[in-house]
Amino acid sequence: MTRPGDRITDIAGITVGNHTRLDDDVVLGTLTEPGTGWATGTTVVVVPDGATTAVDVRGGGPGTRETDLLDPVNTVRGAHAIVLCGGSAYGLAAADGVMAELERDARGIGMDLLGHTVPIVPAAVIFDLPVGGWTQRPDVSFGAAAYRAAAADFAIGTAGAGTGARAGALKGGLGTSSIRLADGPARGLTVGALVVANPVGAVIDPVTGLPWGGDDLAHHGLVPPDPGEVAAYAALDAKGTALNTTIGVVATDAALPVAATRRLAMSGHDGLARAVRPAHSPLDGDTLFAVATGGVAADPGAAVPMPPGMDPDAPVIAALCEVAATAVQRAVVSAVLAATSVAGVPAYRDVLPSAWAAR
Repeated sequence: MTRPGDRITDIAGITVGNHTRLDDDVVLGTLTEPGTGWATGTTVVVVPDGATTAVDVRGGGPGTRETDLLDPVNTVRGAHAIVLCGGSAYGLAAADGVMAELERDARGIGMDLLGHTVPIVPAAVIFDLPVGGWTQRPDVSFGAAAYRAAAADFAIGTAGAGTGARAGALKGGLGTSSIRLADGPARGLTVGALVVANPVGAVIDPVTGLPWGGDDLAHHGLVPPDPGEVAAYAALDAKGTALNTTIGVVATDAALPVAATRRLAMSGHDGLARAVRPAHSPLDGDTLFAVATGGVAADPGAAVPMPPGMDPDAPVIAALCEVAATAVQRAVVSAVLAATSVAGVPAYRDVLPSAWAAR
């Protein structure tokens, strides 16, 4: 489970649910041999009523649903849930299951006086089809089950949409983080992130055996690993496919318009680029959604004066965006650290146990 105080659900009103299907004897596929068994899943982020929602897509091969609806120039201000899923484009079917469950709960945009609603459920998928059987992928039932499992506490690592994820030569997964701002113009506000790390790029530096930059080791509870383990990690074969994607959600409890909410997603991609090398390739589908719940008011005592004619909330937005990058970076790393080996794809904790031992 996630650690209290370091998860996206530290933002009141947001819940997360996973549905995982993983066989003990799953087999990894190759370019010439099919895989077998189940190793995939779905993660649903349930969004409170009144929240604003936006998205920023940076990968050259995205698999998405309802992203145009979230453009600030369009009419709808927010989603009711966001789906992150395995199964490549096939996995988008899971969002239909979430829509059906939201309709049963009478959540959605009211369309008439008879109680009919249309839930708004954007989605993004990762390419995990070679892990297990090609036809073993999420469907409507996965989305419904993940929605019904949504809670403040949830599993990370090899869970939900991160079940079949890979990160370079290591097992990828589902990761999360949150940061509460203690000072500055956004004092008292919180930013959280939830990420499915499935990049072709590496999250761990092959020279050090630690996350890139090595500037956040205390947060992750890591220490420099044994040189022999680092050498063994550097010798691992790279991921055998160029088709990948890292997807996720950045959220804050601030009240933001849709355009400013999109800024959070844009800044989150900075964190993705810090955590993964390379990121945003032409064959990645890197996509980050953003949510602003409006549950906490900015501290008026921390306001920074702005020149006339400029957005008076710009200092708050800038501070939130700076933290969003760090939250996403930490969530990507946490996904890899929490993952367990699947179908022979090694986990960080197994390859570099001396770095992990301090956790």
